[in-house]
Amino acid sequence: MAPRIYTSPVPSFPILSTSVFTRLFAPRASGDIGGFPADLRAFVDAESGASITRAQLVHLALSFGYGIKHHPNTSRFASRGSTVLIYSPNSLAWPVVLFGSVAAGLRCTLANSAYTAHELAFQYADSGAKVIFTTEDGLSVVREMFAESGIAKAEADKRIVVLGADLRWAGGPSAPAGAASEGLVRMEDLLDKGKLDQEEKFEGPDAHETVYICYSSGTTGKPKGVETTHQNMTTLLDIVAPAFPPLWENSIMLGILPFYHIYGAAKLVHFPFSQGCPVIIQTKFEPDKFCAVIQRFRVTHALVVPPVLVVLARHSAVDEYDLSSLKVLFSGAAPLGHTLVKQVKERLLAKRGGRGELGITQGYGLTETSPTTHLLTVGEADRKMGSIGVLLPNLEARLVEDDEGEVDAEEGKPGELWVRGKTVMKGYLNNPAATANAITPDGWFKTGDVAIRDAEGYYYIVDRRKELIKYKGFQVPPAELEYVLLTHPDIADAAVIGLESVKEATELPRAYVVHAHPEKVRSAEAKAAFARSVGKWMEGKVARHKFLRGGVSVIDAVPKSAAGKILRRDLRELAKQEMARGELGGEVKARL
Repeated sequence: MAPRIYTSPVPSFPILSTSVFTRLFAPRASGDIGGFPADLRAFVDAESGASITRAQLVHLALSFGYGIKHHPNTSRFASRGSTVLIYSPNSLAWPVVLFGSVAAGLRCTLANSAYTAHELAFQYADSGAKVIFTTEDGLSVVREMFAESGIAKAEADKRIVVLGADLRWAGGPSAPAGAASEGLVRMEDLLDKGKLDQEEKFEGPDAHETVYICYSSGTTGKPKGVETTHQNMTTLLDIVAPAFPPLWENSIMLGILPFYHIYGAAKLVHFPFSQGCPVIIQTKFEPDKFCAVIQRFRVTHALVVPPVLVVLARHSAVDEYDLSSLKVLFSGAAPLGHTLVKQVKERLLAKRGGRGELGITQGYGLTETSPTTHLLTVGEADRKMGSIGVLLPNLEARLVEDDEGEVDAEEGKPGELWVRGKTVMKGYLNNPAATANAITPDGWFKTGDVAIRDAEGYYYIVDRRKELIKYKGFQVPPAELEYVLLTHPDIADAAVIGLESVKEATELPRAYVVHAHPEKVRSAEAKAAFARSVGKWMEGKVARHKFLRGGVSVIDAVPKSAAGKILRRDLRELAKQEMARGELGGEVKARL
């Protein structure tokens, strides 16, 4: 039987084969940059207010690209196709360094700014990077990483470029250099050497060369480097535009997502620029600062993850600032339930007297898909609340019941989501076995997520295939239980994992919850009483096979990645510790 292949309701269109830099910066008419006025602000530093225009960004990027190719410390590592590593939180320097490196023909690998030296050492070696861009705060970790890698300090210091806090290059405030960075090359040192006449070109077949290497944690083994090509990224920019929440004249985007994550890199550093929308750069998410920045800059759009929406639903800062300019909240990277959407929408609109517009929507994708494959439009956000939206144009999808793809799910039934198209990665760097396991010979990428497609072509993620809990033959999606738990008035956050019951030969759902008022559950007795009450409360909310038979534990915070995904592996480790202490009983164990 032929596979059941779904396509997008949005018409396909021609795919370009060009470099990321050319796609973003090439003029469309006399005097413009990428189709928008050269003097339009591109990026703004939230703290200082310093900003760079589109014209300034082009000049700075081409100057940086020239500098890295000609500075005596970096030139030996800057031939076309060489890899550089960015290890830094969000900053105004980020787009300059990223696009400057791309203009020089380099690959960029983006590292989590919270990495330890050991974690960073793995990515540095696996990606083949030589030069590393970091902040003064990151220097101690970088130097420890070089030492662990067996690179002498004198040589290591020649491979470091410091992104300082001094913003005079962008018309912003000055800041003194730290003693630890003395003698190191600084970003500013690469801006005054000259300027590239033009960017390195990646046209036609060359567009399939790798430009970014982000690392995907996966579910097993070490992180894997995802090879994202110029073609992947430029295709993404084109196919996202028809379905993304509309950006109109005077729209302003708030950038709190980490730029090192593909979600932030694609949707904040690349996409708004391609649409002529300024981005306000915030280094990290803090509720009060988040709300203050929205008020100060009259932000209209914010890209978030579900934990940010939890804050907006409950934090007191929401009542202290004027958030009326906010028109669109777009969530990604983790499942978003309709209950949380309703809570946020009701709270924010109540402050406006029930007037005005506020769209809360979401999309779906993975690092391996550059990252987006599905989007829920603002116009359908209320009617299809909880959906990840429709498949984007130029992509195909399947819902598969088996690992080999021989059996497709029936219409309206769940199956593993497979996608195929020009946004799917070239492969995992240095890992052909993992690539072969993830991508079929005919190009289907196995997402590992279980989805349902309704009669109108809207998709709903049920859960990760490997995270589904099986209770006596019934499938129990952790995400569904988490959505229910978040409706409890005294629960601020929640996560669910499966425990294996030896006695019953099945898995039991166990919940980890964060109390909305921690001061009320300081003692062990209070935590135990609250946990029991939550378990009893859930019995009135879900079917019997979804009861929390593995128990409830009260914790201080649910472990999550910077992108907002629940780190279930950490919770499984916690469950093992609880089992060792005899807190789970002798007949259950955490699933590997």
